Amino acid sequence: MLNDRTILVTGATSGIGAATAQACARAGARVVLSGRNLEAGEALLAELPGQGHHFVAADLRDRRQAQALISAVIDKAGRLDVLVNNAGVVHHATVVETSDADWDDTIAVNLSAVFYLCRAAIPPMIEQGGGVIVNIASTWGLVGAEQSAAYCASKGAVIQLTRSMAMDHARHNLRVNAVAPGAVDTPMLVAEAAAFGLDVEHCRKTWAEEAPARALATAGDVADAIVFLASDRSRHIHGTVLPVDGGSLAG
Repeated sequence: MLNDRTILVTGATSGIGAATAQACARAGARVVLSGRNLEAGEALLAELPGQGHHFVAADLRDRRQAQALISAVIDKAGRLDVLVNNAGVVHHATVVETSDADWDDTIAVNLSAVFYLCRAAIPPMIEQGGGVIVNIASTWGLVGAEQSAAYCASKGAVIQLTRSMAMDHARHNLRVNAVAPGAVDTPMLVAEAAAFGLDVEHCRKTWAEEAPARALATAGDVADAIVFLASDRSRHIHGTVLPVDGGSLAG
């Protein structure tokens, strides 16, 4: 499905990123993992099936590291076929409660890093004849959520950036789409429960019951959607936002 393609996954050391790296490797891709945790990255690297995988440490809060990361991928693998912009952070607060530091951190990781990585990746993708970008947005980029102002703003912007890039670059054989997870059973869910002072198991049960499917998504569910959008099975899909939310946005 992804045979011989080189795929960069940011935020790859846990949760959706780790599941995506594993799914892409199983589908035959060469995977370049990126994240801040070197130990976790190397541990995941050792678990991936197949050959030709790499880990490149990067802190995407520093905009200069975006170009360096793309250059490192091309240097190691010779090309970049798919960019999965997964790295993300969340700070729970209203606008009034959001500090400058938390706003800057959210925008730097969730939005600016996507912009800078895409700006660095698109020219070599065009030169090689095309490519795919999959941005990880959120259902909270499509609807509002309490005490999550910065996060909602950043993910809404990622969705609009996705649509704009898709329109600009479809003619270059370059597809740009987004996946919008709802509640997903990952370490971030645990952190969100703690941020609201709630019991984790209570949150899992409550958030599962809010979806028509009556279940939380797993990281693997989201990874499967990413692999689909990265593959030729979605070759005529441009600028879409694919919710993976158990039907939460349907009604």
